[in-house]
Amino acid sequence: MFIVIFILSLGLFFGIRRAYRNTFDVKMKKVEIPVNLPQGKEINILHLSDMHLENLSVTPEALYEKIKDIKIDLIALTGDQIERKKNIQPFMKYIEALKKVNAPLGIYVVFGNHDYLMHRQNVALFRKTLEEHGCIVLQNENKVLQLGHTVLNIVGIDDFSTRRSNIAKSYEGIDDGVTLVLTHDPNVVLHMDEVPFDYLLSGHFHGGQIHWPKPYHLVKMGKLARMNIIKGLQYQNEKPYYISEGLGQTGVNIRTGCRPEITLHTLKAKESEKNKLAG
Repeated sequence: MFIVIFILSLGLFFGIRRAYRNTFDVKMKKVEIPVNLPQGKEINILHLSDMHLENLSVTPEALYEKIKDIKIDLIALTGDQIERKKNIQPFMKYIEALKKVNAPLGIYVVFGNHDYLMHRQNVALFRKTLEEHGCIVLQNENKVLQLGHTVLNIVGIDDFSTRRSNIAKSYEGIDDGVTLVLTHDPNVVLHMDEVPFDYLLSGHFHGGQIHWPKPYHLVKMGKLARMNIIKGLQYQNEKPYYISEGLGQTGVNIRTGCRPEITLHTLKAKESEKNKLAG
């Protein structure tokens, strides 16, 4: 009996150690999405989600090394950055690392359910501090960018899981053009049939985080999770959306069956009919 307990304990120890080491093993994913851009035009978006500074194994320096040689036009952070006031300033070290890549269209931030674990005044302080560091925070707001003859609408829908989403308010004043939606909980996409978007970026599920043998624990996190839609490129009524597996962890700093993720999304011009015929 002692030998059996010893072997099981040893296996558990090495399993947990491996799961912890997985949190350092960041994968870089690349996704291309055709949108209504002029031929030859593209927009490269660096997407980070669920950084969870309280359980983040990636340092600001390591993050910068991962992205420093990539052409990045816009940076999107889709929620669950921190959950404690004391981590507001430490998080700015990551913002400073991101600013070093000089994304010309800026850094955009939406909040997730863990950000809202802070008191209201601390959420306001977090927003103010992000804005002082050059970020654009969107809480049911949008930003319209004129890129030559192209309009890019960046729509930030607040967290759906904490009932803060206001889709109609988020869309107020947008122009005809390419619409990029940033949000934390992807379940909101099930309520967006009446509004246009070309692409939506989200996170929330961590790819399961403990994805062994299956992420059964996610069933409480909404309809998408119950449908086993928890990561990667998906479609709702033929409109594409993406669920990041996240960079950090929550609860315990381990991962099994998934890895931390940094994603580069490239919005590219749709192939013209002339090119299709030539092909």
